[in-house]
Amino acid sequence: QVQLVESGGGLVQAGGSLRLSCAASGRTINNYNMGWFRQAPGKEREFVAALSWSGSSTSYADSVKGRFTISRDNAKNTVYLQMNSLRPEDTAVYYCAAASRGTWPLNRGDLYPYWGQGTQVTVSS
Repeated sequence: QVQLVESGGGLVQAGGSLRLSCAASGRTINNYNMGWFRQAPGKEREFVAALSWSGSSTSYADSVKGRFTISRDNAKNTVYLQMNSLRPEDTAVYYCAAASRGTWPLNRGDLYPYWGQGTQVTVSS
């Protein structure tokens, strides 16, 4: 079992930046594909970004390409989501998720069995 705890959310003005962290416990994440998803009020959960267990593959939603970067620090058992040039439409609860290294494709949330509790990101205009 992998336990995931997100942090780093908050209120930021449009154009600003935030870095989300996802700290894992219970298992080391170097054998897991890691993903970030988000859910805005009244909307379905959507894929944001993911990184394969080896770090050799990344995937981003079109809406965040060029603005968001996912990374991992296996020594700290933590995954990050650097979010730049934030827009009001990025406002959502952001969730970290983990899936076994054989899981593919990276952008399917239904394939991730482990989820954090989420962290709120609010971008004001």
